[in-house]
Formats: sequence, structure tokens, C-alpha cells
Amino acid sequence: MKIPAPRGPVSAALFDRLTAPAGPSADELTALAETVRRACADTADILRDEDLQLTLFCLYELHYSGLDSVPDTLEWHPGLVGLRLQLEEPFEAALRCAVSVPELPEPTSEAVAAELFRMAADDDGPSVSRYVASKATREQLQEFLILRSVYQLKEADPHSWAIPRLPVGRAKAALIEIQADEYGGGRPERMHSHLFAVTMKGLGLETEYGWYLDAVPALTLASSNAMSLFGLNRRLRGAISGHLAAFEMTSSIPNSFYARGFRRLGFDDTVTYYFDEHVEADAVHEQIAARDLAGGLVEAEPDLLADVMFGAATVLTLDALMGEDQLEAWQQDRSALRGQAPAGAAAAALDGLALAAGVTP
Repeated sequence: MKIPAPRGPVSAALFDRLTAPAGPSADELTALAETVRRACADTADILRDEDLQLTLFCLYELHYSGLDSVPDTLEWHPGLVGLRLQLEEPFEAALRCAVSVPELPEPTSEAVAAELFRMAADDDGPSVSRYVASKATREQLQEFLILRSVYQLKEADPHSWAIPRLPVGRAKAALIEIQADEYGGGRPERMHSHLFAVTMKGLGLETEYGWYLDAVPALTLASSNAMSLFGLNRRLRGAISGHLAAFEMTSSIPNSFYARGFRRLGFDDTVTYYFDEHVEADAVHEQIAARDLAGGLVEAEPDLLADVMFGAATVLTLDALMGEDQLEAWQQDRSALRGQAPAGAAAAALDGLALAAGVTP
């Protein structure tokens, strides 16, 4: 992924250190750590802090496909890992403060599954999917895809960190069954990340991972960062399992609405296939995820019950916050993309990004 434009002193300093010919020095990292400390102390809301969320996102990206011009050897540089941990602590604390976890069920597979299904059914967050189905314009559909591309173009990767962290048994087998479908059952043309790219291309968008990162607001980055936080820390293996369970359980019906919205504006089955595929696949996945993944993990490791429910509740909380921001912008004829407030700016911004990519809007 190309290094994005910095959004403040922390990300600017990090990018300077990452691209320095000799790599980051001990003194530079010490200074950067102090900058991070001050920024974390001063931020009013780390979940919406553009500078800190972008910094954390790019530190996590070193563990995925990496950043252009940044040596792979920096992935486990002790100073950079220390910065990541320094950001993770207040980020996790903010999530635990913002996320309301329901009363814990009994630590049995059926009780956990029943509570997860109840949480999904009772979710009353803003319905972006219904807006897409009935009202969204072509430009808003483009924005919708751009916002989702941060995760969807690497779909399944954050949750796959959990595979080696789960005990051998029912939960691990369930996770691998779900992930095998996400990766197309071994067929690259059926990988869900590829199918999403096909949808983006159908709307004249660039499909390179990270291409639109500069247009994505902090809260969307925070949603992606929460997955990486849970997946990359073994102590949070319960949270990443609960996160995936809720992710699958809240997917099937919204995807049917998304498909309806794209068809309403004349897009064919090639463009809607990504959503159509998820309607069917996630209807199956939700049963496996609730009973065998989340429920099976709790039966194997009862002490993880609270984190399983926390991970699931995180999905609902962040989706509600992002949906509220997105719908408020659209209903006020504003762009939901970062820095594009004036009415009509969304279309201009998207056309400019597309032309820069050599794509005809």
C-alpha cells in the first residue's frame, strides 16, 4: 500500500521515520514515542482522531501487505512495535468504554449463540443498507464502496490471525470453514476480496488496496483497527472470535438490501454478485459462527466469555457510529468522505480520484 498523506504530527513523524534511508534511529523513536504520549493524552476522542487512527492503521499495515518503500524488516522493529502497543492501550480502553456489553450468558454453546442472535436481532443502529436500497445516488454508492474498501479489499485477513491462536477443536475448525469460503474455496476468482474489487470496477472506481485511504475518515479506520487489535493479540482471541461471529450474523440481510440498491440504479449481476454471494454464504456462516466458533470457544475456554461478547458488541457499536455519520452526511447532501463537505463535492472528488487512477468515471 502506498503511504498516505499524514493527518497530523504523529503520522507525519512516523512516515518520516519509516522512509528514512537508514531507518528509524533510537533517538528518533524516543522522540516519536513522546509525541504519541502527548497526542494520546490530549485527544478528545481517539476513535475519531484522524492522526492517531491513521498512525495505528499504518503500523498494523506492516503486518499485512506492507507499505511501499518501507523495508519488510521493520515489521517487528522493537521501537515500532512499542509505538503500536502505546497506541493500542488507549484505543482498547476507548473501545471498552464505548461498547456496551450485555449481561453474560451461561458459558455454553447454545446460550452464547442465543445471546448473539438476540443482540443481532435487537440491533437498532442506523440502517445504511435500507438507505442504499431505496434512496442512494450513484455517487453515494461509490462513496459506500470506498468506505468499505479499507476492509473489503483484504476481507478475511484480520480474522485469520485467530486461526493459530485458537485451541485445536470445534472453534478452530469452524473458523477455518468460514474463512475457506471467504477465500473462495481455493479459487482466486471467487475470493470475496476479488468479488468486491469487481463491484468497485463496475462503478468506475480504482481497485488497488489503499487507493482511497486519504478519503476515509478516522472512524472507518478505527473499525479496521479494532479487527487488527483483536486478531494480532493472543490475549484477545475471544474478542476476534466474537467479532467475526457478529460480523457474519449481521451481514446476510443488509447485503440483500445493498444488492437491491445497486440494481435499482441499473447495475447488473456482475456488479451485484459480491452482495448476492454474501446473502447466501453468510446465512450459513452465522450458524457456524454463533454455535461452533463463538460458542465452541467459550465451552473450551470459559474465561473468554466476556471477551467473546465484547468483540461481538464492538461490531454493533462501531457499525452504528459509522452508519450515523454516513447517513447524516447523505441526508444533508454532503459527502461522507473525509474533507468533502460542500454539496456536490462527492461527485467531484470521486471523478478526480478516478481520473488520477486512469479510470473513466
